Amino acid sequence: MTESFSRAPFNLDAEGRRWVAETLARLSPDDRLRHLFNLRLPGNEGAEVEAALAFRPGGITRKGSATFEADRALVARFNAALPVPVLVSADLEGSRASLPAGAELPNPLALAAIDDVEATAEVARIMAEEAHAAGINWSFTPLLDINAAWRSAIVATRGFGSDVDVIERHALAQIRAFQTLGIGATVKHWPGEGYDDRDQHLVTTINPLDMDAWEATFGRLYRKAIDAGVMSVMSAHIALPAFVRSHQPDAGVEAFRPATISRLLNEDLLRGRLGFNGLIVSDATPMAGLGSWSKRSEHLPEIVSSGCDVILFSDDPVRDLGYLEAALADGRLTWARVDEAVARQLALKAALGLHKPAPARKDPDTAAHRAYAEALARRAPTLVKDVTGLLPLDPRKHKRVFVVSGGIVFPFKDDPLPFALPDMLRARGFEVTLAAKDMVPEPGQYDVMLYLFGEETLLTRGRIFLDWLKLTGFFGRAMKRYWHDIPTVMVSFGYPYMLYDAPRVPTYINAYANSETMQRAVVDLLTGEAPFNRNNPVDPFCGLEDARY
Repeated sequence: MTESFSRAPFNLDAEGRRWVAETLARLSPDDRLRHLFNLRLPGNEGAEVEAALAFRPGGITRKGSATFEADRALVARFNAALPVPVLVSADLEGSRASLPAGAELPNPLALAAIDDVEATAEVARIMAEEAHAAGINWSFTPLLDINAAWRSAIVATRGFGSDVDVIERHALAQIRAFQTLGIGATVKHWPGEGYDDRDQHLVTTINPLDMDAWEATFGRLYRKAIDAGVMSVMSAHIALPAFVRSHQPDAGVEAFRPATISRLLNEDLLRGRLGFNGLIVSDATPMAGLGSWSKRSEHLPEIVSSGCDVILFSDDPVRDLGYLEAALADGRLTWARVDEAVARQLALKAALGLHKPAPARKDPDTAAHRAYAEALARRAPTLVKDVTGLLPLDPRKHKRVFVVSGGIVFPFKDDPLPFALPDMLRARGFEVTLAAKDMVPEPGQYDVMLYLFGEETLLTRGRIFLDWLKLTGFFGRAMKRYWHDIPTVMVSFGYPYMLYDAPRVPTYINAYANSETMQRAVVDLLTGEAPFNRNNPVDPFCGLEDARY
């Protein structure tokens, strides 16, 4: 099998192939089973770290900590204790997913709004440099999802918009930049998300396209990524009924089997028809898009037997190891398939140079990275409409600002985070009042009303929308619209479709990311320090003609 690793995307020389074969041969059966797992490890110390070290996984997924040095030390500790160096993965998606010790970089939708491939490549270069400094060598990006079903809360800001040409340009630029600098890239979510407005974290989603339409969209994107040498594909909890029915016309419920546990989608379509020779990693296995299909004891072995080479995340890896052992005992899983999966992991490690002594790493020039991110952020926010010509805001004319906001909603925080933008406006000479639930602004009391929304793509949210009742606290206030009496600006720092619930708001801006870097950029643009972007990477009007006026 190792001979196939001489071909793309691994392109291993004889030394690399020999290392893969020799390493696989010296791993015990127990080591090989444990090697299938990639464990989520957000912290740098404590019981979770000790448990992961004791388990001896093939990889870990990181969020990063306050210092690159601490992150490198943790990875070095794993590599010293484990029989094979670990794959260290992360979702390098920018915005709130930026590494804590690095720069707050634009997310994919913001990059699509800028639509400058060189800028996207530079952002990927910065991400790769900072990832290396943190010991990360594998990214679960870029997304090839197409934001066709605009209500999708899970695609929204994580993808490069709704135009296949734009997605292709920017995704390929990111793949090349990552892999040139030694970060393995992963395209996701196979076989393609964005035509179902539900969230795989909550339900198995469905790609409804027929195969001709799939080939013209997702097929095209995945073929381009494979031709560009992408090293891995994430197989997701998404069904593709059209392909299954082309093989099994009477498939019934099997047409809706998640790709994660579908040999037809992983082996026949991805490896067979598309010719992918790299590593297939499952999407996160605790997600309901997989768990709603079958019991974990059933589908965990199926992840491997259906073609995935990595089991992503586990709430109880020792229990899950037992599920694999049981499947090997009763024939649902074979050692030949386990060895094939482990060999592909080893091939990725060799392709990334992990089979050689690690070079010394140092902290990157984060000051330069942050300066670049600040300048680039100014180019992202899109002025979707300003029908009354309100902008720019000037403290001499618009001194009294009334801010209405539900805060920044973050999937890993119980409560919303406050916006920094009001204080930024105060520093510019504005008087800012933050709305309380019982406050009713009167005409003449304020010069500008500013709505701020901070909901980027959210995991397990299901839907993102402008919840007037939650925002105002009372159904009577939820029905009031003040923009006829008070000049009004609405800014979405994330989900780009808030106009659906406020089509007649006179001034609307999409800023795509809720980081403080993007908030500063919006303040600069609101006050006229630079011109707004006018490019929309999606249809912000949601097909509503009245929203344009």
